[in-house]
Amino acid sequence: MDSGDGTDRRETLSANGKQKPWHSLSGKLLMLTVLFVMVAEVLIFVPSVANMRMRWLEDRLRTAAAASLVVEGWENMELPRPIQNDALMATGTKSIALKTGNMSRLIAASDMPPNVDQQYDLSSVSPFAAIRDAFVTLFSDDRIIRVYGPVEGSSMMIDVVMEEDPLRNAMLVYGRNVFFLSVLISLFTAGLVFIAINAMMIRPIRHMTSSMQDFSRDPDDPARVITPREINDEIGIAERHLQSMQQELQATLKKQQHLANLGLAVSKINHDMRNILASAQLMSDRLSMVDDPIVKRFAPKLIRTMDRAVDYTREVLDYGRANEAEPNRRLVDFAALVTDVRDMLIVDADLRPDGEAVPEPSPIDFVIDVPAGLEIEADSEQLFRVIHNLCRNAVQALTADGADDLAIVRRITVSASVSEGTATIDIDDTGPGMPPKARENLFTAFRGSARSGGTGLGLAIASELVRAHGGSITLADKPGPGTRFRITLPNQPDQAACPVPAPMPIKEVGE
Repeated sequence: MDSGDGTDRRETLSANGKQKPWHSLSGKLLMLTVLFVMVAEVLIFVPSVANMRMRWLEDRLRTAAAASLVVEGWENMELPRPIQNDALMATGTKSIALKTGNMSRLIAASDMPPNVDQQYDLSSVSPFAAIRDAFVTLFSDDRIIRVYGPVEGSSMMIDVVMEEDPLRNAMLVYGRNVFFLSVLISLFTAGLVFIAINAMMIRPIRHMTSSMQDFSRDPDDPARVITPREINDEIGIAERHLQSMQQELQATLKKQQHLANLGLAVSKINHDMRNILASAQLMSDRLSMVDDPIVKRFAPKLIRTMDRAVDYTREVLDYGRANEAEPNRRLVDFAALVTDVRDMLIVDADLRPDGEAVPEPSPIDFVIDVPAGLEIEADSEQLFRVIHNLCRNAVQALTADGADDLAIVRRITVSASVSEGTATIDIDDTGPGMPPKARENLFTAFRGSARSGGTGLGLAIASELVRAHGGSITLADKPGPGTRFRITLPNQPDQAACPVPAPMPIKEVGE
């Protein structure tokens, strides 16, 4: 089923499967460069068109002033009409007046309009006013304006009345020329910028993208690892880091594939071994029926050893599954659950971790420090597996060394409490403690075992089940020797504590 992202990606591809130019990074860069240059030209155009208007008006005033100075000496004389018409035509005005001090003289006039729409004093114009007046001129039509200003080199003022349309037309022509020139400049500039950036950035980025796509198709092929260029800019550094990441990923994938193959082989071996052990269990059960004192003495130990081997193969197969089942949360009587764990461990209390009998085994006290009636919201079977794995590890640690030393205190304490909607469970033992090497790889299968020959599957499975409940399991600090694991699980509100039952030693219950 196609996703929206896939559809969008296909829409950006041309018929031959390549990316459309305007959707590529280089195409976007070219369009943005043209756009930005045009924006810069617009910002330049606004003051330039205002300046062009001021120059145009000043030229008209200078032309009118030149014509007026010719007749300045003709006092009290009216110019002939042909001369006035020539002066008005040369300046493009309707009237020309010359002002000296408080005296004003009309030099030439023709078809004077009844009203003047706007007056402009060119003697003092601010930049903002010039820009404003330029836009007014561009967007106005058929206006009559009056313009006046000083005559250069004298104290006289020249005053003209004129139509604004010729000025407006000149400004439109100027704007058109500036626009086309701006387009040419922007295209030329964009082309130069595009060529430079394409060579320095786009091509290396395209090379990196192509390398990543090729690597993703076959990450096991060493030839698909990018070859970085010998440059020291940011892209060169990125290429070297990409090469390092791809090489590390290849090494990791090889390890993962090796572990996957090893796990598949172990699962197959365990599956067949489990079938063999099941047959051996049936035969060992028949041995227990033989009426022979020696057989009756060793048959139970043989059966327990077979059971331990079957449990071990089951744990390996359980760990090899992709995912554990979702927890089926119910209210669990935690004290009863821990009692079941203790009863199951009793049958193994007089055996070493390798299954050999311990001569005159010393008792291991199993203390259940749990308030009677305390309920925890969890999956009963999964929580049982967690507590059983941790307690069994504790039993193996307590019986691993010095089993014949009766002076050593061997005790496992399981305690629990509920506070502020969180259940806290502690499994504490008085064993030799967790070695530093095991601490580094705690809860990691095949690496986090605390004893020689162990697999670490118990802790790995316990950690996975606790996380499935939304909780956490940690190795807690304790003042004395031994190991303490702490489990926290989200739970229902606080429950009132009840009297704590008395400790029950494993050996005595077994007897």
